[in-house]
Amino acid sequence: MPIELLMPALSPTMTEGNLARWLKKEGDTLKSGEVICEIETDKATMEFEAVDEGILGRILVPAGTQGVAVNAPIALILSEGEDASALDKVVAKAPVAAAPVAVAAAPVAATPVPVVTSSGGARVFASPLAKRLAAQAGIALDGIAGSGPHGRIVKVDVEAAAKNPPAAKPTAVATAVAPVVAAPVAPPAILGDVEEIPNSSMRKVIAKRLTESKQTVPHFYLTIDCELDALLKVRADLNARSDAYKLSVNDFIIRAVALALRKVPAANASWTDAAILRYRTIDISVAVATPNGLITPIVKNADRKGLSDISNEMKVLAGKAKDGKLKPEEFQGGGFTISNLGMYGIKEFSAIINPPQGAILAIGAGEQRPVVKNGALAIATVMSVTLSVDHRVIDGAVGAEFLAAFKPLIEDPLSMLL
Repeated sequence: MPIELLMPALSPTMTEGNLARWLKKEGDTLKSGEVICEIETDKATMEFEAVDEGILGRILVPAGTQGVAVNAPIALILSEGEDASALDKVVAKAPVAAAPVAVAAAPVAATPVPVVTSSGGARVFASPLAKRLAAQAGIALDGIAGSGPHGRIVKVDVEAAAKNPPAAKPTAVATAVAPVVAAPVAPPAILGDVEEIPNSSMRKVIAKRLTESKQTVPHFYLTIDCELDALLKVRADLNARSDAYKLSVNDFIIRAVALALRKVPAANASWTDAAILRYRTIDISVAVATPNGLITPIVKNADRKGLSDISNEMKVLAGKAKDGKLKPEEFQGGGFTISNLGMYGIKEFSAIINPPQGAILAIGAGEQRPVVKNGALAIATVMSVTLSVDHRVIDGAVGAEFLAAFKPLIEDPLSMLL
């Protein structure tokens, strides 16, 4: 029997992916480790490698298809010596839903269709299209027998159920025979000429995670000012010494955060209901803006790396992030995040914590401000930074201790080089 090539789960949050393009065509020989296709996940575009050897017998999901569920068949692979006629049997047995369907709703019968309530907690497997059609028709999926692969409910199953509604299963609690199907909620009124930009998988995940963070994580905020004049002088001196690197202010900030976390390890932690997780390595996530949304590549073991290493690594990671080429291990994890909007002229802001991390440091712009030195008014380049903290993990005193360790490193940058 041909081997089903399934849509992989390439990140912990991935439930569906977009098949960007095929790098192999039907009839090509596959070897283990060869790249077959590119898949867009909720975070990046990633290469999918062959595990089984054989011949790419049939592509079930064409390039450009969006919203393919994890573990849905995307292609069939013939083993060595296997006849191509075996493909028709598998395809007949396991039809694949058509590529992206327009937003127009499927026709719904005029009479309300009885809703079948679930009598158990078993998980129902259905394609995204089948779920949407069932919701529009008011049909419970657990009352439908699936004809798709491994019993998965597909479009034709829902359409058949809409024509011949299944009888309601007896349950311990009484259910209405024919409850009224709620009318679809009208979209909000839109005034003026607008452009509709579909939400990418990455944008949907960002929206979900940040909403959960603000709703479930008790944020509090600590702000301090740091003088940058000494740092800017050291940076200019170091950049003039070599063409092998070009240090940015952000590189100094990453180094300072890492060394401050080494001094205050209680700030390098996450919350779980069972225990506080205190990280033994100092891995710094750095927010990078991309066309699809924010992503946070990680500088691992940042406290063990010099400024030039951090600078060169961040340039590579930022480039891969903007091209959608980050590997999972390059953006998953991290114990602490830095978000820098200073280059956009933002004086000060409060960032949203990136769960499950316990803190994020928001960096504002360095600007000339009046300061008092030795009782006299002077001008200095000052940067405001705001620490957002999960109060379940990090107490106010620990947050203050972290900033007290961070400030002198920024204001006396030579101490970072020791």
